[in-house]
Amino acid sequence: MKQISTRFSMAVHTLSLIAVSPKDCTGDFIASSVNTNPVVIRKIMGMLKKAGLVDVRPGVGGASLLKDPDRITLLDIYRAVNVTEENQLFRIHDKPNFACPVGRNIEEVLQAELQDAQSVMERRLAQTTLGQLIPKFT
Repeated sequence: MKQISTRFSMAVHTLSLIAVSPKDCTGDFIASSVNTNPVVIRKIMGMLKKAGLVDVRPGVGGASLLKDPDRITLLDIYRAVNVTEENQLFRIHDKPNFACPVGRNIEEVLQAELQDAQSVMERRLAQTTLGQLIPKFT
């Protein structure tokens, strides 16, 4: 099974750094803290900017949050970095054997269950804000 992209945790890490140390938040500083390539951070920052969560100052460097951390939910971040393909956390395997009763019906049987599971997870992410996490980092 393919794991959820690490972009989500990197995005939470990035936004938390910006909230705690906005003046220090160059791409290199964030990449050093996340321990990844600055190119990866630039891509994530672009996604966060497109979602209206951050302002990035090219050239001089630095970044700032466009919303109060108490108004940014984990769901906002999750959605901003396109963690799942086609908004589907779970995918059904390709080309099951339709000659088999399980293979023929697996997608229909599982789809409602998987959608419910994704909805529960998204509701939970919507209950936690970046502002609630920040004190735990300092």
